[in-house]
Amino acid sequence: MGTDQKPRLELSGITKRFPGVLANDNVSFAVQPGAIHALLGENGAGKSTLVKMIYGIMSPDAGDIRWNGEVIRVANPKAARKLGIGMVFQHFSLFEALTVLENIALGMDAKIPARELEARIRQVMDQYGLKLDPHRTVSTLSVGERQRIEIVRALLLNPKLLIMDEPTSVLTPQEVDQLFIVLRKLAAEGCSILYISHKLHEIKALCDTATILRGGKLVDTCDPKVETSRSMAEKMIGGNLKSIEKPQGRSLGTEKFVVNRLNLPAIGHFGTALKDITFTVRAGEIFGIAGVAGNGQTALLLALSGEEPVDDAGAITLDGVPLGTLDAKRRRLEGLAAVPEERNGHAAVPDFTLWDNAVLTARDRLGLALSGFIQPRAARKYAGEVISAFSVKATGTEAVAGSLSGGNLQKYIMGREILQKPTALVVSQPTWGVDAGAAAAIHQSLVDLAGAGSSIIVISQDLDELLSLCDTLAVINGGRLSKPMRVSEADINEIGLLMGGVHGTPQETHIESGAVHAVTA
Repeated sequence: MGTDQKPRLELSGITKRFPGVLANDNVSFAVQPGAIHALLGENGAGKSTLVKMIYGIMSPDAGDIRWNGEVIRVANPKAARKLGIGMVFQHFSLFEALTVLENIALGMDAKIPARELEARIRQVMDQYGLKLDPHRTVSTLSVGERQRIEIVRALLLNPKLLIMDEPTSVLTPQEVDQLFIVLRKLAAEGCSILYISHKLHEIKALCDTATILRGGKLVDTCDPKVETSRSMAEKMIGGNLKSIEKPQGRSLGTEKFVVNRLNLPAIGHFGTALKDITFTVRAGEIFGIAGVAGNGQTALLLALSGEEPVDDAGAITLDGVPLGTLDAKRRRLEGLAAVPEERNGHAAVPDFTLWDNAVLTARDRLGLALSGFIQPRAARKYAGEVISAFSVKATGTEAVAGSLSGGNLQKYIMGREILQKPTALVVSQPTWGVDAGAAAAIHQSLVDLAGAGSSIIVISQDLDELLSLCDTLAVINGGRLSKPMRVSEADINEIGLLMGGVHGTPQETHIESGAVHAVTA
């Protein structure tokens, strides 16, 4: 690449304001032709606002966007695509009942005859090794295959810049490897890639340059290959990142939380039934459940917490006490606490104060309600303890839950359960949408709770989180749970195959060739 070559995309002094928020504050950086350029920052740092302006979804209040050296105004996404800017969003916009070909056709700006479009799709797939059957119905595809539809749709426009928003958040390790092959091939052909991800080891492996935002401002543009994941994380949060401190030489206690052949019919039309779920968690153990979204994680949380009791009382036991037929309130009295994935509306009521939300789950264990009467003083005291212990940024216990940022509400919800010192804690997506500093604090609090003898079950789509946090790991796929494995002995390739739907050892994968397609295709 010659030094006199103009940047493919250059931002100069980009500023964007919303009521009460300065989302982007004088941001300037350039993306070179053929470069894979990372855009990093915590939630709320301004990344999404910035790429929405590049893609024409919104316009900057100040500053210039240059495309190949020329100042442009991107009126809308159609205008962006005409320039050669493509975008693959984190959340796919696909119709499940339609075929791959039909979904791609709906996303095209110009009407192309079906036969011609299919020929072009097959040409793009052959060129980049993206294996898909254009006539497969989307509902039958894995998450990785669905993402390929979005990528093919973008590549049909011959983009000069491709924006990828958290592209690996729901992929198996094998699918990530395949995606990186495609992106490197694109870059080698001159396409620039703006890559947004919170997985810093991926940034180091894939990207040439990284631009880091914090609080709407640009704080650094660096070479990720000479940085460490830790150094980039600390630039993102503006402080030191604490490592998880696990007690040395700790030993796990007796069997405490036991799930034996747990079955639950599918909840709703698109739910996943649970089939013979079996695992044991010892005192002091953190047990992780990995899996791609939509494989029964929500149903498992509901079944374990008591929101969906099952017919067999002995399917779930805590210290030998059968819980299976008990509701959530009675399970809490027996020492089981739970944190669901959805913060607003499930784990907390947005319009309730923080102390009201404390009463919702701690009223019986901590005596925040007696003889049917709420004890406001005790509830406020407990809410204050949670705010203090978990460094929750809030105006006080009277603040409504909906006024907190996602990360601070997550810290409050986790703290509300952990400070009750439950015998067992089930938590789904403990650090979903949370910045690195808050995630480290939540992880340490879980380790400390386990260190005090509690059994902890962590359901997460973030495999890196589970590998760093857990003692034992199993994979859920299609409502079934794999055989548990010690994290210290876990094989990443085997975990990826299990996440993709292959049950058994990697050597046995030829038995389920239909399932292998979802992983290796």
